Amino acid sequence: MKNFHTVIVGGGPGGLACATLLARQGKDVLVLERNSTIGPKVCAGGIPSVALGPGFPETLWERSFTRQHISSNWQHTMLQDANPIIRTVDRGRLGRWMAERAVAAGVSIATNALVLEITEDRVRTRGGEEFGYDFLVGADGSSSLVRRQLGIPTKKIGVGINYQMPGNFPDMQWHLNTDLFGNGYAWIFPHQDTVSIGVYARRSTSKPGILLNSLHQWGARHTLELKSRQPQAALINFDFRGWRFDNRFLVGDAAGLASGLTGEGIYSAIVSGEEAARTILDAGYESRKMAQLIKKHHQHARILELASGGKLAGKLVLEALVFGLRTGLIPFSALKMGIDQPS
Repeated sequence: MKNFHTVIVGGGPGGLACATLLARQGKDVLVLERNSTIGPKVCAGGIPSVALGPGFPETLWERSFTRQHISSNWQHTMLQDANPIIRTVDRGRLGRWMAERAVAAGVSIATNALVLEITEDRVRTRGGEEFGYDFLVGADGSSSLVRRQLGIPTKKIGVGINYQMPGNFPDMQWHLNTDLFGNGYAWIFPHQDTVSIGVYARRSTSKPGILLNSLHQWGARHTLELKSRQPQAALINFDFRGWRFDNRFLVGDAAGLASGLTGEGIYSAIVSGEEAARTILDAGYESRKMAQLIKKHHQHARILELASGGKLAGKLVLEALVFGLRTGLIPFSALKMGIDQPS
């Protein structure tokens, strides 16, 4: 059995961000990824512009948008800024680049390495290999084994359904139609040569099959033919109950740090992965970035709870939200899982 300073379960953006930072400080790090390749995941690919900071090349950006179009049952608004508000990325390309960067820093990555068992000081994979650890990081998504092993339940789940299809659309669009999507929304997120068209909602109020049919209805109204195409779906965990547990950490979706309101998760995964690494390196480190991220997460959760209080209540809450955005009473940054100030 080989021992590592840190074993990270999951090779998504959160796990790779954590691994890279640790390896650059000379730590022996192993990333165990259950899939055969790093990167691909069902994802609309929209993230705040600040998410890809100076360390990320601009070539990773698919498209950048200085405008956001938001429609509801009764309103429409276009938000605009001099600088890009949101960019789109391809999860496969982002994952491959982050994996290459991690390996260059000295990280060991094992694919097809499904973790079956976790003890206090080691993990065992499906192939029977065992690896010891001083620190363990759960970056293994919404169905995190590390989270389950810690005894943390997951009750607040969102569902996202995505079609990635050829198309050239000029604008990024958000459609809050409570009659079709309840407290969720449909989206049109343009990429370079394709477009992500999909829907997100809380699973407890919108069952996946009904949500898919509603997306098809909405698509037909907007001359978008979706029925003949193959959709992809994913669960999104926004049930945050902590991220630091002695020598074990949860980051990204495993921690439930995705936004329950928007389903956005890439940014919070990267931030929490890096902040977990800083905490591993310095037990006395106090993460202001995590405090801000958690505060924003709680704000989104409160809005979602209000919007889940019944059909009329949900409509009024979302209409008030769009009105606030349209009049400037609510900044669009309030909807993004961003960090307001540098740590």
